[in-house]
Amino acid sequence: QAQLVESGGGLVQPGGSLRLSCAASGITFRLYVMGWYRQAPGKQRELVATITSGHNTNYLDSVKGRFTISRNNFKNTVYLQMNSLKPEDTAVYYCNAESAQKYWGQGTQVTVSS
Repeated sequence: QAQLVESGGGLVQPGGSLRLSCAASGITFRLYVMGWYRQAPGKQRELVATITSGHNTNYLDSVKGRFTISRNNFKNTVYLQMNSLKPEDTAVYYCNAESAQKYWGQGTQVTVSS
């Protein structure tokens, strides 16, 4: 059974950094496009970044230059390095795996506040 488990969220001051991790199991990881989405209170879930098996990446415009998505196909893990965090980055961040099927993690809270 597919399972995605996120970790690394927390409270950080504006300008700070966090690194999110998502460990996948029960899927052939290298065949999946991996992504990070986020959902702030009262807002729709939005795509933050994706990475293909070949390490091609795509980013939401507002995070370009601040966030970096990466993956380790040997560890079945995808990462999101978030730098220069802003209060508007506050949201629940979800890991996503997509191929013929689509799977979601349970989410991890990121709060950017002084």
